[in-house]
Amino acid sequence: MKKLKIISISAELAPFSKTGGLADVARSLPKALKRLGHEVIAITPLYGQVIDKKKHNLKLIFKDEDVAMNSDEVFKVNIWQGYLMEDLPVYFIENKKYFSRRKNLYGSSHENARFALFCASSLKLINLLEIKPDIIHCHDWHTGLIPFYIKNKFHYAKNLAKTKIIYTIHNLVFQFGQNWWEVPVEKKDFGRGKIPHLDDANIEYINFAKRAILSADVINTVSEQYREEIMTRRFGQDLQRILKNRSNRLFGIINGIDYNAYNPKEDENLWKKYDFRNVIGKKANKEYLQKKLGLPVDGFAPLICATSRVTFQKGFELILKIMPQLVSDDRQLIILGDGDKYYLNELKKYQKKYPRHFIYLPFKKNEKLETLIYAGADIFLLPSHHEPCGINQLIAMRYGAIPVVRRVGGLNDTVENFSPLVNRGTGFLFDGFTAMEFLEATARALENFKYRKNWRVLVERAMQKSSSWEIPAKKYEALYRKALRH
Repeated sequence: MKKLKIISISAELAPFSKTGGLADVARSLPKALKRLGHEVIAITPLYGQVIDKKKHNLKLIFKDEDVAMNSDEVFKVNIWQGYLMEDLPVYFIENKKYFSRRKNLYGSSHENARFALFCASSLKLINLLEIKPDIIHCHDWHTGLIPFYIKNKFHYAKNLAKTKIIYTIHNLVFQFGQNWWEVPVEKKDFGRGKIPHLDDANIEYINFAKRAILSADVINTVSEQYREEIMTRRFGQDLQRILKNRSNRLFGIINGIDYNAYNPKEDENLWKKYDFRNVIGKKANKEYLQKKLGLPVDGFAPLICATSRVTFQKGFELILKIMPQLVSDDRQLIILGDGDKYYLNELKKYQKKYPRHFIYLPFKKNEKLETLIYAGADIFLLPSHHEPCGINQLIAMRYGAIPVVRRVGGLNDTVENFSPLVNRGTGFLFDGFTAMEFLEATARALENFKYRKNWRVLVERAMQKSSSWEIPAKKYEALYRKALRH
């Protein structure tokens, strides 16, 4: 079959920039598609205070290029080039006003203006490179104006008439640069009008995600269950009607993880390397981690971890409610992540109260500890309120940390509830977003942990679960070809 020319566009891209799972997907999917034989390039912003040009050996290929947003507004951008892997170039769009003034990727008061420029600049770059892609794959709201621009024949999209646009919803809660539910009714974007100038405050009310859903040739979400959920009022984030209207173009493909990046047999950040054939290595990593963090060294004490953004979505409301039970008796808990100040302050209070049972670590300062925590932990917590896919539970299972997760979105698609009676399953699931149900699921995990031989079989099974990008990449390939046929 003909190999495809694919452009992947995202606001973050590991290892260059990252706040969450989007960056991992934006890195791993293009690499998997490249291994399938396709021509792939990636485009992302150059965050001046985040991305080290020298470290990543970036080269300036276009300087002071004009990007005309409309007849009145023209901005200068530079284009830098690096590589994700051999023959997989990454192009970085640099504008110092919009992408080099902050130490964080997001959080400005003019997010829409920033990413409107990024969308237009991406289309200008495709012109400069003189390529006619088969597929432009846009990831999440930051790229949402690209499908809109192409459908409405934006001046940089004239050569893209035959190109098909795939728009992936990574998290429907995030639709543009502010909370959609806080926008006054009179300012609500219905998705069809002209885009205001970047210096017009009204641009901050433009709903990028809505315009992408209305304009893209194909829309997909990052799990099959989330695809069903977002067409309901409960999870649709006020876009359920247009999603249901386009259900024939809406698909669900579960995420994977990069087995080269996450491999306990090769991971240099571990104290002792291991695999499912030799899970005793987990105990060595556990005791090393306990000693490193100042916890009592006890290979038989249940060590629980949570590694995600510390937010309501990820279930920290529930984690805080059962915190005393999580750190009682000989249990130990490690939480790694950045997020909402309220939850972070509460976690710091608990750390002072239970210093020999609980450790909180900010992600930015302890990123290299992430896989060591998975390797040392027995149980992994992710009691999400909603979860499009989630990759933390996939990484946890890869390292033999058994997940306790809510039966929602991609968590339900990737974790099978454990039954000791038939000896099946890879984790512990619960249904309602309540502390009682979460506590019950955690208690089941802790009770089963007491039976060492059975727990070891459970760990081995979880580690062998196939969660690589090989199968999802082939599903995306099929989705691309389906879009090209229709």
